[in-house]
Amino acid sequence: MNIKAQIPNTITLLNLFCGCIALVFVFHRHFEMAFTFVSLGIFLDFFDGFFARLFKVSSPLGLQLDSLADMITSGIVPGAVMYQLMLTNFTSQETSYLQIFPYLGFIIALGSCYRLANFNIDTRQTDSFIGLPTPANTLFIISLPLVLQNTDSLFVIEALTNQWFLLLITLFSGYILNAEIPLFSLKIKKFNFSDNTIQVVFLSLSILMLFFFQFLAIPLVIVTYVFLSVLNNKFLKK
Repeated sequence: MNIKAQIPNTITLLNLFCGCIALVFVFHRHFEMAFTFVSLGIFLDFFDGFFARLFKVSSPLGLQLDSLADMITSGIVPGAVMYQLMLTNFTSQETSYLQIFPYLGFIIALGSCYRLANFNIDTRQTDSFIGLPTPANTLFIISLPLVLQNTDSLFVIEALTNQWFLLLITLFSGYILNAEIPLFSLKIKKFNFSDNTIQVVFLSLSILMLFFFQFLAIPLVIVTYVFLSVLNNKFLKK
């Protein structure tokens, strides 16, 4: 057995393990712990590919394992988070058509599954992305209950406990995951400002938002990433 070949696969399985633990915390409504394990899973998701390239042991098996692990950590978990958010103000007295609302949160899982399967066969996404990557979408969704728990803003509280607004976020999430919108890569290949202007601007804005807005900064950072990508595609990209 090639030990080096198993190192990336082991890291991938640890990502899956983190996703499973996060899922348990979500259903117990321990969102901070769920966020911690999802973040750890996403961190591991980066390093499985890194070590596969480092050891030159990339394989079809590793590719499939990676997508299957991501389906839990960055697919099922955010769907479950949205389910829980939609369930917040749900009562048994709701009219019949509203009773399905919490389950619609799993549209995020369906959109993630389609993206992950498509990503494996899409040769255009080697250096950048088309559509929002599942880890970024997951951080956006799983940060919402943390924002709700740590805000005094009545506007934010009303928005994140409104089932129609949450459904809008869910539908947009399923769309943006698979939209034909090129998003810039955060990889820096040349160490000069002119070739990395948008990356530097994005990272600077992200740091400022995290400093001033804390948990609220997480969804704002993801929205900013998409906005700057659209801006880059229309006006800046040569």
